[in-house]
Amino acid sequence: MKCKRCGKSVAKGTTQCPHCGERNPLTAGLYQTSTVLISSGGADLVYRSMDEVPARLRTQLLKSTNSTNSATILIADRRGRKEIAKAMNQLPGPAQRRLVRSILGTEAAQPETWLTPTRKRIIGGMVISLVAGVLTLVYLRHWL
Repeated sequence: MKCKRCGKSVAKGTTQCPHCGERNPLTAGLYQTSTVLISSGGADLVYRSMDEVPARLRTQLLKSTNSTNSATILIADRRGRKEIAKAMNQLPGPAQRRLVRSILGTEAAQPETWLTPTRKRIIGGMVISLVAGVLTLVYLRHWL
């Protein structure tokens, strides 16, 4: 195979040209792999897909992954995180924002939950009352 930039020969499986550094478009892209590790009966068993897992263990696995103790572990580089964030744009509002923030690793400022609209109105009323009281005291002192 020849490099498109420098024209020198390059091995077929390499990710970039060793001479000029040009990326090989045939090897670029996203790769998805899966490994299922099941610890059961004192043994650690590894399978390449869910299809390889025996039916009895697959049933147990499905029950445990649908429980409150289940989690997803995702390992991705910067480009992979951006691709996942693009795919998550299809999710609805708050769920989408939380997942995108967690994937991109950005810390978002948490909104103040104690400052509700009702409390804002109460605080505003108290400030206006306080200002009115101070102005009243200033004018009364001036006239006395």
